[in-house]
Amino acid sequence: MAGLRPKYITFDCYGTLIDFQMGPTARTLYADRIQGAAMDQFVKDFAGYRLDEVLGEWKPFRDVVENSLRRACVRNNVDYRESDGEAMYAAVPTWEPHLDVVEPLKRVAAEIPLVILSNSMIDLIPHSVKKLEAPFHAVYTAEEAQAYKPRMQAFEYMFDQLGCDPKDIMHVSSSFRYDQQPATDLGIGARVFVARGHEPSSPFYRDVEIPHVGCLPAVVGL
Repeated sequence: MAGLRPKYITFDCYGTLIDFQMGPTARTLYADRIQGAAMDQFVKDFAGYRLDEVLGEWKPFRDVVENSLRRACVRNNVDYRESDGEAMYAAVPTWEPHLDVVEPLKRVAAEIPLVILSNSMIDLIPHSVKKLEAPFHAVYTAEEAQAYKPRMQAFEYMFDQLGCDPKDIMHVSSSFRYDQQPATDLGIGARVFVARGHEPSSPFYRDVEIPHVGCLPAVVGL
């Protein structure tokens, strides 16, 4: 796959480009209410409920976060405070890019248009995109698509906006559950998995696996 030149390179944002801190933030937020190994289970449940919350009709991301926290609290018999969801949501704009992201993105952007498809909100995503520094051709959110990944509607919105066929795209993500599986089912031309360590590898759902975004220029022959 080295030297492949797609029409667009599309990216998941949180987790792949921005260091996704939902788990660590939850550990800090609930440190006074959950101890020891119980925290690991709580963080795992919180992640599972976030996926479940995005599979139905679109709702604001704030609701996704709050509902997931509430459900994780109920399951783990933890007191939920109304301020918890707000604190978690407010943390998102403060997250920084992974250290391997900014310069490689700039390098690739000089040759191939870059696009973000994020499970985010119109007023939330600019805080993160600004930190990436690279010029993006387009940035699309679940709010605009009225659907979250892994629902195909989110990807189809992006295809329609770009006016291109799925086979013309290289999609880069660190998540099989949210990105690589629907990318495979939709026939996206190339799927690059960034092995950040929060999901195990699955050869069926990726064409190329890289340990970090610093390897991406080599994938496209730069």
